[in-house]
Amino acid sequence: MRTAVVMPVGARFCREQPNSMETVARTLARAETAEVRVFCCEGADDHDTPLAQTLPTAGRLQALRQALTDYRPDVIEFHQQTQQAVALARYFPDAAVTLYRHNAVKPPRHAIDRWRYERRYDRMDGLVFVSEAARLDFLKDFPRLADKAFAVPNPIDVGLWRAPVEDREPLIAFAGRAMPEKGVDLICAALPEVLDRHPSWRAVLMLNDWDQHQAWAAPHVAPLARYGGRVQILRSAPLADVRAVMQKAAIALTPSVWAEPLGLTALEAHAAGAALISSGRGGLREASGPHAVYVDDLTAPGLGAAIETLINDPARREAMARSAQAYVLETHTPERRASQLAALRAKLVLTKRAGLKLRR
Repeated sequence: MRTAVVMPVGARFCREQPNSMETVARTLARAETAEVRVFCCEGADDHDTPLAQTLPTAGRLQALRQALTDYRPDVIEFHQQTQQAVALARYFPDAAVTLYRHNAVKPPRHAIDRWRYERRYDRMDGLVFVSEAARLDFLKDFPRLADKAFAVPNPIDVGLWRAPVEDREPLIAFAGRAMPEKGVDLICAALPEVLDRHPSWRAVLMLNDWDQHQAWAAPHVAPLARYGGRVQILRSAPLADVRAVMQKAAIALTPSVWAEPLGLTALEAHAAGAALISSGRGGLREASGPHAVYVDDLTAPGLGAAIETLINDPARREAMARSAQAYVLETHTPERRASQLAALRAKLVLTKRAGLKLRR
């Protein structure tokens, strides 16, 4: 069975600075046993995989259509972008066409929106979500599509991240986009009291997409400058730098104020051996299970109190980090998720072929 994995417009599938959906697609593709080809935009120096086929910026849609025609896939898996999937699905009536959603689907504003969106999604043979929470959130607006909606949680290659949980540095780490939804303002407001009370501790904030969000983020980050080297701000850091920080941090933060689809940064923190403090919103509890400190009072004081509990209890901190690392190693393995996805693809292909036979 051949699967074409189509990344969204603008996705270069770059090894050094991948976004989260590229990381997920790469991790799954490496664990696949069937044939997979990843179609992405040109411009990356290194894709870190022989499976990638680049598309030109000019005339991209037409080039993609021709590339898919030449490849003749059994499954075409469009990641993230509905319009791209809808535009091309009709040209490949024999393939099972799926839409792989990495974040929340925009809710309809009114009945006309609902009708229009539902028509688009109904053209897909399957809709894949990265958590059960994300799938159920989608079905609140589109219950008629329940038979087409499936959840395949994100994988984590623990081997790339794993580090000993013992003897961690007194370091608090955050990695995520520099935007309100990620709770960056809460972190910046909570850290001063924590750092003032614990002078041996420091923090590293790795803020992605800084250029797009700095107008909002910069005023929140600015007061932390008084701590000098005790608070380091890394703007749009390469993945290797993020990994290096997480592998030595004692505590990691994922205080998202919105419903995270799953929370890849939570999996990465667990795999790296940090103890995690999480909001638990959306799919974050699916990511971490019982192996995180969940903050129900998602305010700066509430977050600060959670950080205090782990700073003051190193035995609990280490035990939680160890159990979490073992949990993701068993639960969120690339092989397990790739097998789950492969079974879904095979099911959709069989369903599609059976439907074609009936129509013929």
